[in-house]
Amino acid sequence: MLPVTPAYAVPEDEIGERFVRASGPGGQNVNKVATAVELRFDVAASSLPDDVKARLARLAGRRISADGMLQIESREHRTQARNREAARARLADLIRQAFRRPRTRKATRPTRAAREDRLDAKGQRGRIKAQRSRVRGDDA
Repeated sequence: MLPVTPAYAVPEDEIGERFVRASGPGGQNVNKVATAVELRFDVAASSLPDDVKARLARLAGRRISADGMLQIESREHRTQARNREAARARLADLIRQAFRRPRTRKATRPTRAAREDRLDAKGQRGRIKAQRSRVRGDDA
């Protein structure tokens, strides 16, 4: 179980992992050992609530495929265990963010004073711009 919130943990059977050879730090070790991890999570088939699935798909962006498979890669550490930990932490963070419902916007109206200030500023700006035009003489 991957704990995400106090009320929800992702079951292990919903998370798929594949270890591949990584580039980067590790010297000769990177040529021999598959330390990078590709973590796969099927959002559509997961046990997450529907509204959380929709928010997660939006948050994941290009990391989610057309068939609803979320893929997270980690190759920044030299060991398989630390890369696995990092990928799982990133998945947990994404799901945690998806659980947060966005606040609904309350429609507000500008105050009378704010409207008057805006119109005064527009008028002042118009006068400044009008002064930039050519001065016409009496003979024109």
